[in-house]
Amino acid sequence: MKSPKVNVLDEIRYDINFLKSHTLQPKWYKIFKVFILLGFLVGYAVLFGLGKTLIFLVTFSILSAIVHMTYRVKTQKFTQTWRDFIVYREQGEIKMKRIGKYYYLLVLMNAVIAVIASQVLG
Repeated sequence: MKSPKVNVLDEIRYDINFLKSHTLQPKWYKIFKVFILLGFLVGYAVLFGLGKTLIFLVTFSILSAIVHMTYRVKTQKFTQTWRDFIVYREQGEIKMKRIGKYYYLLVLMNAVIAVIASQVLG
């Protein structure tokens, strides 16, 4: 039995559209967190050098992709509740509550692991 063919570009587009449109974080924060990350990376590069910064960035990106994909799979493309990702219907429309403590704890753990990896491997 053949499994259905998955078009990776379509799946990436789906995720990008979801990231643009979701209300899990305030719109201003979606933009602000890019500057937070860029500022952190510049500061990290100044303190520890480009090599350790690249190791941090790669490690953090891989771990964050794992968290993203876990949430994506467990929530069936962000359409059902799982852990701190709460989905509900309001007037027939699917809505989501703000991201909760588990997600942010995982992001913090990703950052700590990435710092440790960059310091040990760099």
